[in-house]
Amino acid sequence: MIEKRRLGQSGVEGTILGFGCMRLPLNGPKPDNIDTDLAARMLHSAIDRGVNYVDTAYPYHSGGDRQTPGASETFVAQALAKGYREKVLLATKLPTWMVESRAQMNEILDFQLKRLDVRQLDFYLAHNINISVWDKLLSVGIREFFDEAVRDGRIRFPSFSFHDSYSLFEKVVTGYDWVMAQIQYNYLDKDYQAGQKGVELAAGRGVALVIMEPLRGGFLVSQVPQEPIDIFKEVRPDWSLPAWGFNWLWNRPEISVVLSGMSDMAQVEENLALAEKYRPEIFTDKEEAAVNKVRDFFKRRLQADCTGCGYCLPCPSGVEIPKNINFLNQFFLFDSQDAKDRCRYFYGIQVNQEERAENCVSCGECEEKCPQHLAIPKYLSKTAELYQA
Repeated sequence: MIEKRRLGQSGVEGTILGFGCMRLPLNGPKPDNIDTDLAARMLHSAIDRGVNYVDTAYPYHSGGDRQTPGASETFVAQALAKGYREKVLLATKLPTWMVESRAQMNEILDFQLKRLDVRQLDFYLAHNINISVWDKLLSVGIREFFDEAVRDGRIRFPSFSFHDSYSLFEKVVTGYDWVMAQIQYNYLDKDYQAGQKGVELAAGRGVALVIMEPLRGGFLVSQVPQEPIDIFKEVRPDWSLPAWGFNWLWNRPEISVVLSGMSDMAQVEENLALAEKYRPEIFTDKEEAAVNKVRDFFKRRLQADCTGCGYCLPCPSGVEIPKNINFLNQFFLFDSQDAKDRCRYFYGIQVNQEERAENCVSCGECEEKCPQHLAIPKYLSKTAELYQA
Protein backbone atom coordinates (compact mmCIF):
# COMPACT_ATOMS: atom_id res chain seq x y z
CA MET A 1 0.00 0.00 0.00
CA ILE A 2 1.14 3.54 -0.77
CA GLU A 3 0.77 5.97 2.12
CA LYS A 4 -1.74 8.80 1.77
CA ARG A 5 -1.46 12.22 3.34
CA ARG A 6 -3.99 14.98 3.72
CA LEU A 7 -3.55 17.86 1.28
CA GLY A 8 -3.70 20.76 3.70
CA GLN A 9 -7.20 22.02 4.43
CA SER A 10 -8.69 20.42 1.31
CA GLY A 11 -10.18 17.47 3.16
CA VAL A 12 -8.77 15.05 0.54
CA GLU A 13 -5.77 12.74 0.73
CA GLY A 14 -3.11 12.27 -1.89
CA THR A 15 -0.66 9.42 -2.24
CA ILE A 16 2.94 10.30 -1.36
CA LEU A 17 3.87 9.49 -4.99
CA GLY A 18 2.18 11.50 -7.72
CA PHE A 19 2.30 10.98 -11.49
CA GLY A 20 3.67 13.98 -13.38
CA CYS A 21 2.85 14.21 -17.08
CA MET A 22 5.65 16.53 -18.21
CA ARG A 23 8.17 13.90 -19.41
CA LEU A 24 6.03 11.22 -21.02
CA PRO A 25 7.59 8.72 -23.47
CA LEU A 26 7.74 9.85 -27.09
CA ASN A 27 7.38 8.40 -30.58
CA GLY A 28 10.41 10.01 -32.16
CA PRO A 29 12.22 13.26 -31.37
CA LYS A 30 9.30 15.70 -31.35
CA PRO A 31 8.17 16.50 -27.77
CA ASP A 32 4.50 16.79 -28.79
CA ASN A 33 4.45 13.25 -30.23
CA ILE A 34 3.64 11.24 -27.10
CA ASP A 35 3.76 7.44 -27.26
CA THR A 36 0.18 7.32 -25.99
CA ASP A 37 -0.04 3.52 -25.74
CA LEU A 38 3.04 3.22 -23.53
CA ALA A 39 2.21 6.36 -21.55
CA ALA A 40 -1.31 5.10 -20.87
CA ARG A 41 0.02 1.74 -19.66
CA MET A 42 2.39 3.58 -17.34
CA LEU A 43 -0.32 5.82 -15.93
CA HIS A 44 -2.82 2.97 -15.55
CA SER A 45 -0.22 0.81 -13.81
CA ALA A 46 0.46 3.57 -11.31
CA ILE A 47 -3.23 4.19 -10.62
CA ASP A 48 -3.99 0.47 -10.37
CA ARG A 49 -1.34 0.21 -7.63
CA GLY A 50 -2.74 3.13 -5.68
CA VAL A 51 -1.32 6.41 -7.06
CA ASN A 52 -4.15 8.96 -6.94
CA TYR A 53 -2.57 12.30 -7.91
CA VAL A 54 -2.08 13.20 -11.60
CA ASP A 55 -0.42 16.45 -12.66
CA THR A 56 -0.33 18.10 -16.08
CA ALA A 57 -0.22 21.64 -17.50
CA TYR A 58 -1.18 23.75 -20.50
CA PRO A 59 2.27 23.77 -22.19
CA TYR A 60 3.50 20.25 -21.37
CA HIS A 61 4.63 18.45 -24.54
CA SER A 62 4.08 21.50 -26.73
CA GLY A 63 7.40 21.45 -28.49
CA GLY A 64 8.94 24.21 -26.39
CA ASP A 65 6.49 27.00 -27.26
CA ARG A 66 4.81 27.95 -23.99
CA GLN A 67 2.10 29.88 -25.86
CA THR A 68 0.87 26.71 -27.58
CA PRO A 69 -1.24 24.12 -25.77
CA GLY A 70 0.72 20.90 -25.50
CA ALA A 71 -0.27 17.30 -26.01
CA SER A 72 -0.15 16.33 -22.33
CA GLU A 73 -3.65 17.51 -21.36
CA THR A 74 -5.32 15.73 -24.28
CA PHE A 75 -3.36 12.57 -23.49
CA VAL A 76 -4.50 12.72 -19.87
CA ALA A 77 -8.13 13.06 -20.99
CA GLN A 78 -7.86 9.91 -23.07
CA ALA A 79 -5.94 7.96 -20.43
CA LEU A 80 -8.39 8.81 -17.64
CA ALA A 81 -11.44 7.69 -19.60
CA LYS A 82 -13.34 4.50 -18.75
CA GLY A 83 -13.38 4.98 -15.00
CA TYR A 84 -9.87 6.20 -14.23
CA ARG A 85 -10.87 9.85 -13.75
CA GLU A 86 -12.89 8.91 -10.68
CA LYS A 87 -9.85 7.28 -9.07
CA VAL A 88 -7.57 10.31 -9.05
CA LEU A 89 -7.10 13.90 -8.00
CA LEU A 90 -6.49 15.81 -11.23
CA ALA A 91 -4.32 18.93 -11.40
CA THR A 92 -3.51 21.26 -14.27
CA LYS A 93 -2.22 24.82 -14.49
CA LEU A 94 -3.14 28.28 -15.69
CA PRO A 95 -0.36 29.63 -18.01
CA THR A 96 0.25 32.84 -16.05
CA TRP A 97 2.69 34.27 -18.63
CA MET A 98 -0.22 34.52 -21.12
CA VAL A 99 -2.67 36.23 -18.80
CA GLU A 100 -3.70 39.82 -19.57
CA SER A 101 -7.20 39.96 -18.08
CA ARG A 102 -9.65 38.17 -15.82
CA ALA A 103 -11.82 37.33 -18.83
CA GLN A 104 -8.85 35.62 -20.46
CA MET A 105 -8.28 33.50 -17.36
CA ASN A 106 -11.86 32.27 -17.60
CA GLU A 107 -11.44 31.51 -21.29
CA ILE A 108 -8.25 29.52 -20.70
CA LEU A 109 -9.78 27.53 -17.85
CA ASP A 110 -12.86 26.67 -19.94
CA PHE A 111 -10.58 25.63 -22.82
CA GLN A 112 -8.60 23.34 -20.51
CA LEU A 113 -11.74 21.77 -19.07
CA LYS A 114 -12.79 20.84 -22.61
CA ARG A 115 -9.35 19.49 -23.46
CA LEU A 116 -9.36 17.35 -20.31
CA ASP A 117 -12.98 16.34 -20.89
CA VAL A 118 -14.01 17.18 -17.33
CA ARG A 119 -16.47 19.57 -15.72
CA GLN A 120 -14.33 20.13 -12.66
CA LEU A 121 -10.64 20.12 -11.76
CA ASP A 122 -9.51 19.10 -8.31
CA PHE A 123 -6.43 21.34 -8.20
CA TYR A 124 -5.95 24.31 -10.51
CA LEU A 125 -2.56 25.98 -10.20
CA ALA A 126 -1.39 29.42 -11.17
CA HIS A 127 1.62 28.12 -13.07
CA ASN A 128 5.19 29.27 -12.43
CA ILE A 129 4.54 32.30 -10.26
CA ASN A 130 7.61 34.52 -10.24
CA ILE A 131 8.42 38.18 -9.73
CA SER A 132 7.71 39.03 -13.37
CA VAL A 133 4.06 37.93 -13.24
CA TRP A 134 2.86 38.24 -9.63
CA ASP A 135 1.97 41.94 -9.60
CA LYS A 136 0.28 41.64 -12.98
CA LEU A 137 -1.79 38.68 -11.77
CA LEU A 138 -2.96 40.71 -8.79
CA SER A 139 -3.85 43.65 -11.00
CA VAL A 140 -6.04 41.57 -13.32
CA GLY A 141 -7.85 39.85 -10.46
CA ILE A 142 -6.27 36.43 -9.98
CA ARG A 143 -7.78 36.12 -6.49
CA GLU A 144 -11.27 37.06 -7.69
CA PHE A 145 -10.90 34.64 -10.61
CA PHE A 146 -10.12 31.74 -8.28
CA ASP A 147 -13.02 32.70 -5.98
CA GLU A 148 -15.39 32.67 -8.96
CA ALA A 149 -14.09 29.36 -10.33
CA VAL A 150 -14.57 27.69 -6.94
CA ARG A 151 -18.07 29.11 -6.54
CA ASP A 152 -19.26 27.94 -9.95
CA GLY A 153 -17.70 24.50 -9.46
CA ARG A 154 -15.10 24.51 -12.22
CA ILE A 155 -12.30 23.94 -9.71
CA ARG A 156 -12.17 22.63 -6.17
CA PHE A 157 -8.86 23.85 -4.74
CA PRO A 158 -6.97 27.05 -5.73
CA SER A 159 -3.24 26.40 -5.90
CA PHE A 160 0.00 27.68 -7.37
CA SER A 161 3.39 26.49 -8.54
CA PHE A 162 6.45 28.54 -7.80
CA HIS A 163 9.95 29.29 -9.15
CA ASP A 164 11.48 32.30 -7.42
CA SER A 165 12.94 33.57 -4.15
CA TYR A 166 11.67 32.97 -0.64
CA SER A 167 10.81 36.66 -0.24
CA LEU A 168 8.32 36.44 -3.10
CA PHE A 169 7.04 33.07 -1.88
CA GLU A 170 6.19 34.69 1.44
CA LYS A 171 4.16 37.38 -0.34
CA VAL A 172 2.35 34.88 -2.52
CA VAL A 173 1.53 32.28 0.11
CA THR A 174 0.18 34.95 2.49
CA GLY A 175 -1.58 36.88 -0.29
CA TYR A 176 -4.51 34.51 -0.84
CA ASP A 177 -6.28 31.58 0.78
CA TRP A 178 -4.41 28.91 -1.19
CA VAL A 179 -5.04 25.23 -0.60
CA MET A 180 -1.81 23.93 -2.11
CA ALA A 181 1.62 25.14 -3.25
CA GLN A 182 3.85 23.21 -5.63
CA ILE A 183 7.57 23.93 -5.24
CA GLN A 184 10.94 22.61 -6.34
CA TYR A 185 12.51 20.90 -3.33
CA ASN A 186 14.96 18.05 -2.89
CA TYR A 187 17.89 17.18 -0.65
CA LEU A 188 20.22 19.39 -2.70
CA ASP A 189 17.78 22.32 -3.06
CA LYS A 190 16.96 22.63 0.62
CA ASP A 191 17.76 26.35 0.54
CA TYR A 192 16.87 27.00 -3.11
CA GLN A 193 13.90 29.18 -4.15
CA ALA A 194 11.15 28.74 -1.52
CA GLY A 195 13.37 26.23 0.27
CA GLN A 196 13.04 24.95 3.81
CA LYS A 197 11.72 28.30 5.06
CA GLY A 198 8.98 28.12 2.46
CA VAL A 199 8.09 24.56 3.47
CA GLU A 200 7.72 25.64 7.08
CA LEU A 201 5.76 28.78 6.22
CA ALA A 202 3.28 26.95 3.99
CA ALA A 203 2.80 24.11 6.46
CA GLY A 204 2.25 26.59 9.28
CA ARG A 205 -0.57 28.18 7.28
CA GLY A 206 -2.20 24.85 6.48
CA VAL A 207 -1.17 25.02 2.81
CA ALA A 208 -0.45 21.59 1.36
CA LEU A 209 2.89 21.02 -0.34
CA VAL A 210 3.33 19.11 -3.57
CA ILE A 211 6.96 18.67 -4.60
CA MET A 212 8.32 18.87 -8.12
CA GLU A 213 11.86 18.01 -9.26
CA PRO A 214 12.48 15.53 -6.40
CA LEU A 215 15.50 14.19 -8.33
CA ARG A 216 16.35 17.56 -9.93
CA GLY A 217 15.23 16.52 -13.38
CA GLY A 218 17.07 13.21 -13.01
CA PHE A 219 20.44 14.80 -12.23
CA LEU A 220 20.42 13.36 -8.68
CA VAL A 221 20.42 9.96 -10.36
CA SER A 222 22.45 10.31 -13.55
CA GLN A 223 24.94 13.08 -12.72
CA VAL A 224 26.04 12.38 -9.12
CA PRO A 225 29.86 12.21 -8.79
CA GLN A 226 31.51 9.20 -7.17
CA GLU A 227 32.24 10.78 -3.77
CA PRO A 228 28.54 11.31 -2.87
CA ILE A 229 27.73 7.83 -4.19
CA ASP A 230 30.35 6.36 -1.86
CA ILE A 231 28.92 8.34 1.09
CA PHE A 232 25.47 6.91 0.40
CA LYS A 233 26.72 3.35 -0.16
CA GLU A 234 28.59 3.32 3.14
CA VAL A 235 25.35 3.98 5.02
CA ARG A 236 22.78 2.10 2.93
CA PRO A 237 24.37 -0.09 0.22
CA ASP A 238 20.91 -1.47 -0.58
CA TRP A 239 19.43 1.91 -1.54
CA SER A 240 19.45 3.29 -5.07
CA LEU A 241 20.00 6.98 -5.76
CA PRO A 242 16.25 7.47 -6.39
CA ALA A 243 15.57 5.84 -3.01
CA TRP A 244 17.70 8.46 -1.29
CA GLY A 245 15.89 11.28 -3.09
CA PHE A 246 12.36 10.08 -2.45
CA ASN A 247 12.86 8.79 1.09
CA TRP A 248 14.43 12.10 2.17
CA LEU A 249 11.33 13.93 0.97
CA TRP A 250 8.78 11.43 2.29
CA ASN A 251 10.45 11.68 5.69
CA ARG A 252 9.15 15.27 5.93
CA PRO A 253 5.59 15.27 7.28
CA GLU A 254 4.90 18.75 5.84
CA ILE A 255 5.00 17.23 2.33
CA SER A 256 1.84 15.63 0.97
CA VAL A 257 2.75 14.49 -2.55
CA VAL A 258 6.06 14.04 -4.38
CA LEU A 259 5.64 14.25 -8.15
CA SER A 260 7.68 12.07 -10.46
CA GLY A 261 7.86 12.82 -14.18
CA MET A 262 8.40 9.26 -15.40
CA SER A 263 9.32 8.52 -19.00
CA ASP A 264 9.46 4.72 -19.15
CA MET A 265 7.90 1.71 -17.43
CA ALA A 266 11.09 0.85 -15.53
CA GLN A 267 10.92 4.21 -13.75
CA VAL A 268 7.27 3.62 -12.92
CA GLU A 269 8.03 0.23 -11.44
CA GLU A 270 11.00 1.49 -9.41
CA ASN A 271 9.13 4.50 -8.03
CA LEU A 272 6.05 2.44 -7.17
CA ALA A 273 8.23 -0.08 -5.33
CA LEU A 274 9.91 2.71 -3.35
CA ALA A 275 6.56 4.26 -2.42
CA GLU A 276 5.13 0.91 -1.35
CA LYS A 277 8.17 0.17 0.83
CA TYR A 278 8.41 3.57 2.47
CA ARG A 279 7.79 3.69 6.20
CA PRO A 280 8.78 6.61 8.48
CA GLU A 281 11.13 4.45 10.51
CA ILE A 282 13.43 3.65 7.55
CA PHE A 283 14.90 7.19 7.42
CA THR A 284 16.85 7.77 10.62
CA ASP A 285 19.42 10.28 11.86
CA LYS A 286 22.08 8.12 10.20
CA GLU A 287 20.54 8.60 6.76
CA GLU A 288 20.01 12.32 7.41
CA ALA A 289 23.68 12.71 8.29
CA ALA A 290 24.68 11.05 5.01
CA VAL A 291 22.47 13.45 3.06
CA ASN A 292 24.06 16.38 4.90
CA LYS A 293 27.53 15.18 3.88
CA VAL A 294 26.44 14.91 0.26
CA ARG A 295 24.92 18.38 0.36
CA ASP A 296 28.18 19.73 1.81
CA PHE A 297 30.05 18.11 -1.09
CA PHE A 298 27.94 20.04 -3.59
CA LYS A 299 28.17 23.26 -1.57
CA ARG A 300 31.94 23.16 -1.98
CA ARG A 301 31.34 23.58 -5.71
CA LEU A 302 29.57 26.90 -5.22
CA GLN A 303 31.33 29.92 -6.68
CA ALA A 304 29.98 32.53 -4.26
CA ASP A 305 28.98 32.14 -0.62
CA CYS A 306 25.82 34.20 -1.12
CA THR A 307 23.05 33.71 1.44
CA GLY A 308 20.43 35.53 -0.66
CA CYS A 309 19.80 38.03 2.15
CA GLY A 310 19.09 40.84 -0.32
CA TYR A 311 21.03 43.56 1.51
CA CYS A 312 22.74 44.35 -1.81
CA LEU A 313 19.41 45.50 -3.27
CA PRO A 314 18.14 47.59 -4.88
CA CYS A 315 20.77 47.72 -7.59
CA PRO A 316 20.95 51.13 -9.34
CA SER A 317 21.08 49.28 -12.67
CA GLY A 318 18.13 47.02 -11.83
CA VAL A 319 20.14 43.80 -11.56
CA GLU A 320 18.47 41.15 -9.41
CA ILE A 321 21.78 40.29 -7.73
CA PRO A 322 20.93 37.26 -5.52
CA LYS A 323 19.03 35.58 -8.34
CA ASN A 324 21.95 35.98 -10.75
CA ILE A 325 24.51 34.73 -8.24
CA ASN A 326 22.28 31.75 -7.52
CA PHE A 327 22.32 30.86 -11.22
CA LEU A 328 26.11 31.23 -11.21
CA ASN A 329 26.29 28.70 -8.38
CA GLN A 330 23.82 26.33 -10.03
CA PHE A 331 25.92 26.27 -13.20
CA PHE A 332 28.84 24.60 -11.40
CA LEU A 333 26.99 21.98 -9.34
CA PHE A 334 27.09 19.32 -12.07
CA ASP A 335 29.70 18.72 -14.76
CA SER A 336 27.61 17.63 -17.74
CA GLN A 337 26.58 19.76 -20.70
CA ASP A 338 22.97 18.70 -20.10
CA ALA A 339 23.06 20.25 -16.65
CA LYS A 340 24.52 23.50 -17.97
CA ASP A 341 21.96 23.63 -20.81
CA ARG A 342 19.22 23.21 -18.21
CA CYS A 343 20.61 26.16 -16.24
CA ARG A 344 20.62 28.33 -19.34
CA TYR A 345 17.04 27.34 -20.16
CA PHE A 346 15.74 28.30 -16.73
CA TYR A 347 17.80 31.50 -16.64
CA GLY A 348 16.12 32.49 -19.88
CA ILE A 349 12.59 32.09 -18.52
CA GLN A 350 13.10 33.08 -14.87
CA VAL A 351 15.31 36.17 -15.12
CA ASN A 352 13.90 39.17 -16.97
CA GLN A 353 16.14 41.05 -19.38
CA GLU A 354 16.34 44.10 -17.13
CA GLU A 355 17.31 41.94 -14.12
CA ARG A 356 20.24 40.17 -15.77
CA ALA A 357 23.89 40.31 -14.77
CA GLU A 358 24.90 41.84 -18.09
CA ASN A 359 23.34 45.14 -16.92
CA CYS A 360 25.90 45.54 -14.10
CA VAL A 361 28.06 48.66 -14.48
CA SER A 362 30.45 47.74 -11.60
CA CYS A 363 29.51 50.79 -9.54
CA GLY A 364 30.46 48.91 -6.33
CA GLU A 365 27.41 49.99 -4.32
CA CYS A 366 26.43 46.36 -3.74
CA GLU A 367 29.84 45.45 -2.31
CA GLU A 368 29.57 48.19 0.29
CA LYS A 369 26.21 46.82 1.48
CA CYS A 370 27.02 43.08 1.36
CA PRO A 371 27.34 41.55 4.89
CA GLN A 372 29.56 38.80 3.41
CA HIS A 373 31.84 41.34 1.68
CA LEU A 374 31.51 39.46 -1.60
CA ALA A 375 33.12 40.76 -4.79
CA ILE A 376 29.69 40.99 -6.37
CA PRO A 377 30.60 42.75 -9.65
CA LYS A 378 33.15 40.01 -10.34
CA TYR A 379 30.51 37.32 -9.82
CA LEU A 380 27.99 39.20 -11.97
CA SER A 381 30.55 39.52 -14.75
CA LYS A 382 31.11 35.77 -14.65
CA THR A 383 27.35 35.15 -14.66
CA ALA A 384 26.90 37.40 -17.69
CA GLU A 385 29.68 35.56 -19.51
CA LEU A 386 28.01 32.19 -18.86
CA TYR A 387 24.42 33.19 -19.63
CA GLN A 388 24.54 35.80 -22.39
CA ALA A 389 22.97 34.51 -25.59
